[in-house]
Amino acid sequence: MQRMKASDFPQEVLNLFDRYVHGGIDRRQFIDRASKYAVGGMTATAMFEALKPNFLLGEQISATDSRIKGQELSYPSPQGNSKTSGYLVTPANAKGKLPTILVVHENRGLNPHIRDIARRLAVANYVAFAPDALAPVGGYPGDEEKAVEAFGKLDGAKRTEDFVAAANWIKGHAASNGRLGAVGFCFGGGVVNTLAVRLGDGLLAGVPFYGAQPPAADVAKIKAHMLIHYAGMDERIDAGWPAFEAALKANRVHYEQYTYAGAQHGFNNDTTPRYDEASAKQAWQRTMDWFNKYVRATS
Repeated sequence: MQRMKASDFPQEVLNLFDRYVHGGIDRRQFIDRASKYAVGGMTATAMFEALKPNFLLGEQISATDSRIKGQELSYPSPQGNSKTSGYLVTPANAKGKLPTILVVHENRGLNPHIRDIARRLAVANYVAFAPDALAPVGGYPGDEEKAVEAFGKLDGAKRTEDFVAAANWIKGHAASNGRLGAVGFCFGGGVVNTLAVRLGDGLLAGVPFYGAQPPAADVAKIKAHMLIHYAGMDERIDAGWPAFEAALKANRVHYEQYTYAGAQHGFNNDTTPRYDEASAKQAWQRTMDWFNKYVRATS
């Protein structure tokens, strides 16, 4: 199957799809507004379908891969939704306790792509735990549009507490050596920033991909080593960077930040045409190097 690229679509259509993804418009509004950009037999409906994720196209590590062991686990969240759940993946031949990475999904819940990200980390010899914010409403429904609808019904404050609880729970899990990092994408990138504020020195490293920035007044609470990825074409998220950068500098938070020229919001997601292979590979290598330096290392 041939993979479509962001360059196959007018930028205006990509911007409209970004608004759809983040709840600014619905499917009907996307199709109405994208119709004027339909060219070469590619209807607005066809563009919408093409921009949706194809999870088989992006899978790198199968759930049945012999190198890893995956399981669904519940964890307590007394300040959130009482009890929720996620996907724990460990190396099949783990020797002793390992450093741990919390994986935070986009605003769709724990879909197959994020499960694959967790498996990639397990293959790299980390314990990976990916909570599902949709667990309290039945879990990821297997359909992206239904997932968006379900996500919009969540209590935002309780949802945040569920992620804080997940971080603390997995840090103390029997498979973990207590050294914790976090990576998140889009909504999940914002959650990683929030966790860095909430956990203080309980989080060793945070890697938000194109995530919403925390309030400047909260940045002083961040003790984690922060690696921050942005997409060059992502005006909505990028607009918050100058204030965040100023706060990071003012509070002497250790960080590195990269903006990937020409890349779209969501460029790391290899199940959609917004995927930018060169940017994604570079960002992921930097991410793994960061975790190896600040989460794996014990010196």
